Amino acid sequence: MRIKKFLLTIAAAFGLITVSAVAANADTVTVKSGDTLSKIATEYNTTVSSIQQLNHLADVNLIYVGEQLQVNGNETQSNQANNQPQAAVQQPAASNNQTKQTQNTQPAAQSAQTTQATANNNASSSSSSNLSSSDAAAKAWIVARESGGNYNARNGQYVGAYQLSASYLGGDYSPAHQDEIANQYVTSRYGSWVNAQKHWQECGWY
Repeated sequence: MRIKKFLLTIAAAFGLITVSAVAANADTVTVKSGDTLSKIATEYNTTVSSIQQLNHLADVNLIYVGEQLQVNGNETQSNQANNQPQAAVQQPAASNNQTKQTQNTQPAAQSAQTTQATANNNASSSSSSNLSSSDAAAKAWIVARESGGNYNARNGQYVGAYQLSASYLGGDYSPAHQDEIANQYVTSRYGSWVNAQKHWQECGWY
């Protein structure tokens, strides 16, 4: 009886050792019907990505019954490999932020220029609203040749869109004041912008 109990004890111990060895060395698995990589990963406490990398699988959804798969990979290496693309993605993000900051700065300056140009155009339009179409056209013709419509133009003592003498403007160079003084000057000297244009065409000034 003692010999029988001894043999049973040895057999039981051998069985435990065998099971432990199988569990420790279970680095391959045979695909069974109904198996998926997700199911296998869950059973062996690993990940689908790890199994895919270990077995060089092109499609994680395509495995075959009877296929032998490695399942005990080094998770640390796998995680490091997965983390590298994240660092690579973060660098362009900083570059994109710099690009956005540059782009946001440029429209601000352009917007200021556009606002000033719009104000100048509005002032010019307002001053021409009481003129006949021929006088308005003559006025625009003169302004285009004198300053290109720039109310901030300077040429020695001549200032603004109409290139009037600074003494005429009395230190007030606002677009509205320039329009007002220009209209007064032309009316008193030529009677109309049409006549002022004719004089400019004959003499090169008005």
